[in-house]
Amino acid sequence: MKKYMIGLIVVIIAIMTGCNKEESGTEMLIGTWNGAIQVPSQPLDIILNFNSNDDLTGTISIPVQNVDEFELTQINLKEDTVTFKMPLSGQNIYFKGKLDDDKISGTFTQQGKSFPFEVVRGEPKTDQSEEEENFLTIESPTGKLYGSLLTSEKSGPTPIAIIIPGSGPTDRNGNSPLLPGKNNSLKLLAEGLSEQGIASLRYDKRGAGKNAQAITKEEDLRFETFVDDAKQWINKLEEDERFSDIYVIGHSQGSLVGMLAAQDSSADAFISIAGAGRSIDQVLAEQLATLPEELLKESEQILASLKRGKTVNEVDTQLMNVFKPRIQPFLISWMKYDPTKEIEKLSIPTMIINGKNDIQVPAMDAELLAKAKPKAELLLIDQMNHVLKEAPAVREKNLATYSDPTLPLAEGLLSGIKKFLK
Repeated sequence: MKKYMIGLIVVIIAIMTGCNKEESGTEMLIGTWNGAIQVPSQPLDIILNFNSNDDLTGTISIPVQNVDEFELTQINLKEDTVTFKMPLSGQNIYFKGKLDDDKISGTFTQQGKSFPFEVVRGEPKTDQSEEEENFLTIESPTGKLYGSLLTSEKSGPTPIAIIIPGSGPTDRNGNSPLLPGKNNSLKLLAEGLSEQGIASLRYDKRGAGKNAQAITKEEDLRFETFVDDAKQWINKLEEDERFSDIYVIGHSQGSLVGMLAAQDSSADAFISIAGAGRSIDQVLAEQLATLPEELLKESEQILASLKRGKTVNEVDTQLMNVFKPRIQPFLISWMKYDPTKEIEKLSIPTMIINGKNDIQVPAMDAELLAKAKPKAELLLIDQMNHVLKEAPAVREKNLATYSDPTLPLAEGLLSGIKKFLK
């Protein structure tokens, strides 16, 4: 059940529609409501906000899944019955509840499965340590994208780094609903750069945080979608007179995204952190090598077909998480790129960083990238893991750092970046 919950509301597409303000009693709905959907084993905290200008509008935030202010549609209040929908791609998701003074309680339904929910009027508890963020925006074919700008205290034009997150619904801070807790690795990186006089722009992956509604349908998503986003951010910052040099920093999957975006762009330097040195089909083949014989054979056949550019309709249910037919076109588009060939194409100063205790992307991958681009600076950091923290090599203890935002970045990471950029 936990796996089902985690995947409950992750892949998101926005369908913007309004509601008529003249519904009777709608003023009773205006305001902030917070509570939870009672999913078995793990309640899902939610925050609802209803507003009224010319139209009645509303949003939902789901902190544990990095969903931030996702637009609701078909908001309705008749007598004491409240209904509204959360428009996700290819899914029917709606809420129906009764308004009783300062409480709404009812049923949340997704794809025929229903769970009780309850929210009460009032501001949600907030983390007082969170500073106000300054957001820049760009327009994409599926909606507006937000990026958090953190400037340094230096006067005059300053250099700025674009920090590109890794795979999955990863947010601008380096956190994902697919992992327990928060690590805040990319947020710490941005703060560390600011202390060095380098501004930064970090953004949520499509489907996460403030960019939850800009997700592309699974069947339409291509690797180039992420590359185009990064290119737009580079162009946006190039036009901003507050900034001088532009540095592209890609973490994990963001390393390849950054490599492709930095080619033939106005970027002045590129830094790969924990980036794969092999194409994704090779990485998947290695990760799936421990499957039982029959599943392993099927996975190898699917990978071979995708590598040839052909999708596979019949997939064993146990392999659906990796090879679901709707995401196969995305995998095909990703497989086209060999990181060792792409990094060769960069004509700007390049740095390659990896942790020696990274259990997701081993240091070997960084060495492959460095071999392909001998002029690049290679930095392998003792004890550093995939979320840029110092951690033991033992898997269980290594993973424990993924949910501890109080841990600092591994020693040598920020100083190594500073030395390279200067």
